Amino acid sequence: MAAEPKESKRAIALVAGNATAGAAQAKTMMDEGANQARAAMEKNMEQVTKTAEGFFKAAEEAAEFGRGNIEAMTKAAQTFATGMQDIGKQVFAVQQALTDHAMESAKALAAVKSLKEAADIQAAFAKASMERSMSEAAKLQEATFKLAEQAYAPLTARMTLAVEKFGKPLAA
Repeated sequence: MAAEPKESKRAIALVAGNATAGAAQAKTMMDEGANQARAAMEKNMEQVTKTAEGFFKAAEEAAEFGRGNIEAMTKAAQTFATGMQDIGKQVFAVQQALTDHAMESAKALAAVKSLKEAADIQAAFAKASMERSMSEAAKLQEATFKLAEQAYAPLTARMTLAVEKFGKPLAA
């Protein structure tokens, strides 16, 4: 019976050694697994952070571009309103000048002594009125085209910028 306790001790020592080695191997495997999981999580977090930064940057750029569009619309509207006021003043001045000319002609007609003199005054009035109307209409047309160019210039610039900025494929 003395041999049995010795063999039991050996068996117990062998089992204990195997258990210790197994525990060490299990700990190593768990540590390696934890390190791999940590590395994968850190890599995923970096990617998520980069993606979020890209989205924030794109949102900021879109907001800035929108502000620029609003500023361009405001500038165009202000230019148009101011220009229309100026054109309105020009139209009023032309109408006033034509009215003054008509009054002068009416006074001249009131003082005529013959039908021929009345016809001459009337013909001269009609010719002068037509020439002045055509001249002023050309000036007003030129002013209107110039106003259109000035008013749409900020919008045209924004469209050009939009085509340059958004017409290219996105960088990878």
